[in-house]
Amino acid sequence: MADHAATHPSAPSIPWWLQPAATVIILSGFVVYATWVALVGSGKFGAYLSPFYSPEVKIGGIPISPAFWVLWAPAGFRATCYYYRKAYYRSYFADPISCMIGESRRRYAGETIFPFVLNNLHRYLLYAAGVVLVFLWIDAVKTFFAGGRFGVHLGSLIFLVNVVLLSGYTLGCHAFRHMVGGNLDCYSCARGGRLRFRLWEWVNPFNHRHAWWAWASLFSVVSADVYVRLLMAGAIADPRLL
Repeated sequence: MADHAATHPSAPSIPWWLQPAATVIILSGFVVYATWVALVGSGKFGAYLSPFYSPEVKIGGIPISPAFWVLWAPAGFRATCYYYRKAYYRSYFADPISCMIGESRRRYAGETIFPFVLNNLHRYLLYAAGVVLVFLWIDAVKTFFAGGRFGVHLGSLIFLVNVVLLSGYTLGCHAFRHMVGGNLDCYSCARGGRLRFRLWEWVNPFNHRHAWWAWASLFSVVSADVYVRLLMAGAIADPRLL
């Protein structure tokens, strides 16, 4: 940080601990909020279904919040995400705190012990999160046809922005890029190589800004849920814009 300030005199001096501290606060706050939302047991108002409850799953006779039937997929997908792993390893465990700072421990075990070994499930959680994303798109489209007629409400736009950001985050996933073409050394030698190369090229811009999509979609999910809960509480109206 000091070298950066010396090289760029106009650059503001930012304490090294600020970013990891902010990461801990935001991620911890999200976990607490998501847990509370799931325990509430409801998250629907008219055509608006909270993203924490989508797809809507109800199993009679089992006293479990519907959110818990679906939250494991997007929550597990984020928890095992390569970017989030870097973020919480550095922020929560200082392992390491930065690329240029050494670790306090002498032995490196990697992700071979529980619960970190579960990070190997990331590819499969990608598939599950992809299914949930399809339902979220369906939910977003439904908000434009509340009451059987097309209309644009503030909530419709909030839900649309949310699924766009979630899609950018999912498409930018390292495992997804690897799946569509990142695992090939020779595109011209592989079956369907040209198509896979095009897909890989298309996914790359999302992957390059994966961190941005990760944080933006995290806030958009919370924003969509908060909007639904404000409607449920009668605190706000859902203004029609078009």
